[in-house]
Amino acid sequence: MDSQIAKEEIIRLSELIAHYNHQYYIEDKSLISDQEFDELLAALIKLETEFPEYRFPYSPSQKVGGGITKKFSTVKHKYPMLSLGNTYSEEDLKEFDSRILKILADEGIQLNQISYCCELKFDGVAIGIKYENGKMVQAVTRGDGTQGDDVTQNVKTIRSLPLQLMGNNYPEQLEVRGEIILPFAAFNAINRGIEENLLEAGYSQEE
Repeated sequence: MDSQIAKEEIIRLSELIAHYNHQYYIEDKSLISDQEFDELLAALIKLETEFPEYRFPYSPSQKVGGGITKKFSTVKHKYPMLSLGNTYSEEDLKEFDSRILKILADEGIQLNQISYCCELKFDGVAIGIKYENGKMVQAVTRGDGTQGDDVTQNVKTIRSLPLQLMGNNYPEQLEVRGEIILPFAAFNAINRGIEENLLEAGYSQEE
C-alpha cells in the first residue's frame, strides 16, 4: 500500500474507532457488534505495524496492551491540585459564599448572589489530564498537591477517556481534572475473570 494512502486510512480508522468508543462508553449506544469493532481495531493495528511512522500518540490502539507501567516519573503541577475542604455547619457555608463573592469582586466581577451546583462525591484517584490541540499528552496524579506521578501510559488504557477530543471547540491547551473510579460492575467483572482463570488452572473455589 502507498504510504500516503496508508496514512489516510490510519487516520480514518482512528477517527471511526474513537467515534464508536465515544458512543459506547459515553452515550451508552452500541452501534456495531464486538466482532466488527475488533476487526476495525485489528485493521488499524496491522497498518500501524506496517507503517509505524503513522502510529499517532492518540491512536485508539494505544488503549490496548503493553502500555501499563509501575515506574513513574514525578511531575510538578502547573497549578496546585488541592484536596476538598470539609464543612459541618451553616456558618461555614456562609463564610465560603462570602469568600467566593470577594474573590469575584477582586477580579472585577460584581455579583450580589451566585448559584451553586452540588453533586455526590466520588472517592477515586484524583487526576489531571492535559490536552494540547485536542490530543492527550499527559496524565498526572494529585500526589501531594504540588507534584504527582506521571501515569500517562496507564491512563491511556481507560476506554471511556478520549485520546483525541471531538470537534474543535476547545482551547489550545486544556487540563481536565477529576476522579478515576472503578464501578461495582467492572469490579465484579474483574473478580469473575480471576475466578474463571483460577478454575481453568485447576484451583477449586474452596482453595
